[in-house]
Order: sequence, then structure tokens, then C-alpha cells
Amino acid sequence: MNVVLVLLDSLRADHVGCYGRGPTAEGWTCRTPALDALAAESIVFTRAFPEALPTIPVRRALHTGTRTFPFRGWVPQKGDTVRAYGWQRIPEEQVTLAETLQANGYRTALVTDAFHQFKPSMNFHRGFDHWQWVRGQERDPIGPTGAVSEADVDRHLPEAARQSGPRALLRQYLANARARRHEEDWQAPKVFLAAIRWLEENGTADKPFFLVVDSFDPHEPWDPPRYYTDLYDPGYDGIEVITPKYGPSDYLSPGELRHMRALYAGEVTMVDRWLGHFVEQLRTQGVLDDTLLIVTADHGHQLGEHGLTGKISWGMHPELMDVPLIVRRPGAAGAGTTCGAFVQGHDLAPTVLAALGVAPPVPMDGLDALALAAGEAEGRPYATCGFNNYVWCRDDRWVYVARNDGAEAKLYDVVADPDHREDVAAAHPDGVAEMRRRVVADAGGEPLPVYDQQSIMARDWYRVP
Repeated sequence: MNVVLVLLDSLRADHVGCYGRGPTAEGWTCRTPALDALAAESIVFTRAFPEALPTIPVRRALHTGTRTFPFRGWVPQKGDTVRAYGWQRIPEEQVTLAETLQANGYRTALVTDAFHQFKPSMNFHRGFDHWQWVRGQERDPIGPTGAVSEADVDRHLPEAARQSGPRALLRQYLANARARRHEEDWQAPKVFLAAIRWLEENGTADKPFFLVVDSFDPHEPWDPPRYYTDLYDPGYDGIEVITPKYGPSDYLSPGELRHMRALYAGEVTMVDRWLGHFVEQLRTQGVLDDTLLIVTADHGHQLGEHGLTGKISWGMHPELMDVPLIVRRPGAAGAGTTCGAFVQGHDLAPTVLAALGVAPPVPMDGLDALALAAGEAEGRPYATCGFNNYVWCRDDRWVYVARNDGAEAKLYDVVADPDHREDVAAAHPDGVAEMRRRVVADAGGEPLPVYDQQSIMARDWYRVP
């Protein structure tokens, strides 16, 4: 049996049609026909959540089956300016899924444009016979920024964000994107086309394969070809906010916010189209029914809900925490079924190994999601997650969000209030205490770590020119 893992960065579950969340506040439903068709042949997990955020902590857990939270012993990577807790290389003592399958005779490959994995000191290509970095995303320094004017950048920043917005990121990204002419030149199409080429050359070889397709889209910047955005907000002629300022969303006018949401939806639809081409290649090549295909996301993205844009740690609400997880088994076994067990990123590696009958070389923290779906294993009664100096816990009744030390605790009744509109912590102190106890237990006991960010940023090697 082959294994294909498709990871889509920042894809919200409520923007995938098969999750049935209905129209957005703007009245549109995001179009994802390829994901919906795949879901009809698959098991759809309805309560899938990240184990830790953001990008790199998620991938550490996903590749190793080992929890990243609670980020003990975090040491910022030399040569990297991202200061999120747990943002560091895969520890050398941990064994990756690719290394395990490589040792068991699998041909292994990674195709990705998630450039953070290739920064100095990172090692996320461990265990892959072939790895391809598709250049050009976000701050990837491949395009000459001198060709991008201040006016070019200002076209994507409202007046209120021009002094404090992501100018350097936008300038580099716009420089990277200058050579685009056709849809195939956009990042997601390039990633899936590279994966298709790898399948053409390796997919019918005499040994099974493990292929990871890790698309940074629909992560911002959101600038799909105009015809995708016009599906959702046609005729707009104002500032196009393709990369939001992280924090409160009140710097955007209602029209700018609406269009930013349309840009995200358009990006999702473009990614869906190219995922569909990739799945069709598996089918045409005759290997789909011999393949375990997993499609998921690392986390969502805040688009003004709860007054936030970006990925903000104190805003761990459904728009950030609810992710799709679609698993197509060989022969489409279990097609059209759903599973409501709590499943997290560190469950994927043990799920793959269990499906293949391969014993993990070292113990893993995760569960076998397919055994949960089949009712053959007992699931966890709750899920916990960490994001910088904040923690999250979800069970059948409550969602709890607080600082690592327990301060600023908020509690939401997800049965009565699935969108987290009313904090009921003051009325339910016992619920707060129980959710706190669970977070601490999953973290291995108090105190949870809190790092001195100012000291980190003061290091000479960490400063940004």
C-alpha cells in the first residue's frame, strides 16, 4: 500500500463544502468540488484539531507522532526570525515517519513550498529520498525586491496599516511573483504539478511510495487569479489586503474586510482545483485504490471573526482551530462515513504505521485515527493544544482558552454557543478548573513554560536588519 499525505496550510474546515457549515456571513459558500468529491470516497473526521500552533510546531508533531506542546526547552533557531514557542527543528532523538518508512523499503518524497522547513538549522526533509522545495512563497528571498516600488506595496495596505503592516513580507512576495503569467505559475499549481511529475516518474515503480505534498496555500498572501476572487466579490476596486496585519481587525473598512475574505475563499478554490488534478493523476495512473490518501490542514486563519485577523494565540476559536481531515482508504473502504472522535496532528504518523502494519521504532504519543473511526479503539475524551503563551482544551461541552499560567481564562459552551460568542467562565468555575486540570495533565505538570521574548530578541544573531 502506498501512502500520500497532503497538507494544506491555513485551510479552515468551514470553507470546505463537505463539512456542511453553510454560507459565510457574506452569503457565499466556498467552492471546493474536488475536496467534496474526495470526501464522498473517504472517512471525514469532524473533530480534527492541531496539537500545537503555528506552522512548524504542527509539522513537528505530524512527522513524528510526538507532541510538541508544551514547548519545554524551546531554543529559537539560529538564522530564523520567527519567535513562536516550539518553532524549531525536529529533535534528533525523534524518528520521523519518512525515516521509518524509508527503513521499511518505501520510496519517500516531499514536495513543498512551505519555505520555513528549509531555513537554516531546520531538518524537515529527513528521511526523504527526494525532496523538492518549490521556491517563491512569502519571505523566501528569491526575487529581487528592488523592482517593487512603495506604491506596489501600498496597493495591498490600507492607510491605517502602512506604517505597521507587513511591508517587508509584501515586498519580497511581490518580487517573487513578478514573473507569473499563467495560472500554472502560481504557487499551489506549481506544488501540485511537481507532485504529479513525481508520480509520473515514480508512482508505478516496483516498491511502494510515501509522498508528502505540503502546500503553503491557502496561507496568505491571498492573490489568486482574479477570476477566482470574482466568484465571491466581483467588481471590487479598492485596496486588496492580500496579507493581513496580525491583531485587531478594526483597521479594515467593511468593504476591505469583505474583499479580504473573498481573496481567501478564492485561494481555497484555486487550491481545491489543483488538488483535484493531483487526485485525478493518482486515479488515472491506477494507483489510487492501492493508496492511503490523507488530506488535512495545520490550522485555520482568523478573518475578522472575534475582531481578529491573522493567527492570534488568544483567539483559539473555530476559525483557527477546526481543520479538515479526510482519509481515503484503499478501495474507498468506509466511503461516505464520518468520525466524531477527537483527532489531532500527532495522530497521523501512528495512523499510517498502523494501517501498514509497521511498528514504530520509538513510542509515539498519538492514536490510530482509523481504529477510532472503526470503533476498534477508545478515543480521548478531550483534546488540548498550545499556541505561544496560551493553551486550549476542548471536550463535548466546553472550550477553554487561557494563558499558560491560567490567567485570562475564558470558557465557551460549544453545545449552546458553537461560535464562541459568550464567555461563561464566571458562571462555571468548576468547568474552568476541570479544563485547566486537563491542560496541565497533558503538559506533564505545572508550571507551563513562559519565555522571555525580549531577551530572545536582544540576541545579536536574532536581530533583523
